[in-house]
Amino acid sequence: MAVRIRLARVGATKRPSYRIVVIDSRKPRDGRALEIIGHYDPLTEPATVKLDGDKVASWMAKGATPSERVAKLMKLAGVGSAASVAPKTPATPAKAVRARKPAAKAAAKAAE
Repeated sequence: MAVRIRLARVGATKRPSYRIVVIDSRKPRDGRALEIIGHYDPLTEPATVKLDGDKVASWMAKGATPSERVAKLMKLAGVGSAASVAPKTPATPAKAVRARKPAAKAAAKAAE
């Protein structure tokens, strides 16, 4: 079973609040969670992040992986190690690749 630590939305329309839950990755966003390990309220100033560090460590030891957003929230809350929480590195954007090609051609012509 692929277990993820991710956000589940709760709260009223246009007033989002999130639970940080441990859930099977194949379940829907607001499906039944294995365990609630914290909550996140983006509307407060500054945003409120509450996490149970012991539960996070326990689930990560069992093989649960945090989503990118939860990894950022864990880092913000100071929970979990930096190595196990590091989000995926994004791929190189297509615009950046296209921008390098003309520059490489110009450099090749100048070298001739």
